[in-house]
Amino acid sequence: MSRKGSKARAEKKGSKAGADVSLRELLRVPGGKAVDLASYDAREIPAGPGDKEAGRAEMTALADPLADLQERLWAASTAGDRRRILLVLQGMDTSGKGGTVKHVIGLFNPSGCRIHAFKAPTPKELEHPFLWRVKKALPQAGELGIFDRSHYEDVLIARVRHLVPTDEIERRYDEINRFEKALADDGVTVVKCFLHISYEEQRERLLKRLDRPDKHWKFNVSDIDERALWPAYQRAYEIALERCSTRHAPWYLVPADRKWYRNWAVSRLLLEHLSELDPRYPKADFDVAEARRRLLEE
Repeated sequence: MSRKGSKARAEKKGSKAGADVSLRELLRVPGGKAVDLASYDAREIPAGPGDKEAGRAEMTALADPLADLQERLWAASTAGDRRRILLVLQGMDTSGKGGTVKHVIGLFNPSGCRIHAFKAPTPKELEHPFLWRVKKALPQAGELGIFDRSHYEDVLIARVRHLVPTDEIERRYDEINRFEKALADDGVTVVKCFLHISYEEQRERLLKRLDRPDKHWKFNVSDIDERALWPAYQRAYEIALERCSTRHAPWYLVPADRKWYRNWAVSRLLLEHLSELDPRYPKADFDVAEARRRLLEE
């Protein structure tokens, strides 16, 4: 799979600003086709702002429309609309999952967001099927749910570290697809973003953590050992992207070496999905004129 087709589509649209370009179309991973992550440039700007300053300006411009759509989604839920958004963030260490949560979700009203960071399963969680803990963390009607890592850990690290038999991992791809289809049928818009970072950029980010005492808490010596498994992790991601990018829950490959572009791209993807949902404020279930009259007569 190559970016050439996506770049050609973007150029055909004739705009780097991206106002009339569907980022979903450009970044979507077509399911069922072999994925070669090495063919993707993690510093690429396939569409949108061309530099950091422009990216920050466009992030500011996205704040109001995103906040408006979120409020409308929440308001609609009070009248029985069950629709909600689930943003899934996956990527190698330092790819920016936490940074995306900080900068992108910061544009929304936190009271309407449900954030869950998945760590290694607890002994209790291991007693249940792998999707058990995921189902407990799903967003409710009207909410924006954010998964910092997700159920895909169970076909990524489990595959690389040989934590379960291969045939079990193979079954999990199908189980994930059925699970996400059920979510879509129940009104959940699943937005899955793979934050694509390069091997060289990861090294630089890890070194910066070592250079700053206030970032040492984010560093673990095991991060160095994990880098030795980079090819295995890349292959595990390629398989997951190929097997689990579906019509109802596609994967989006987000170039993540440029942090500002990563943040803009995820924000833009959310805007496109929310705009398509087009949630509406519910109509009043009371006599507005009568309520006004009573207040004016007090």
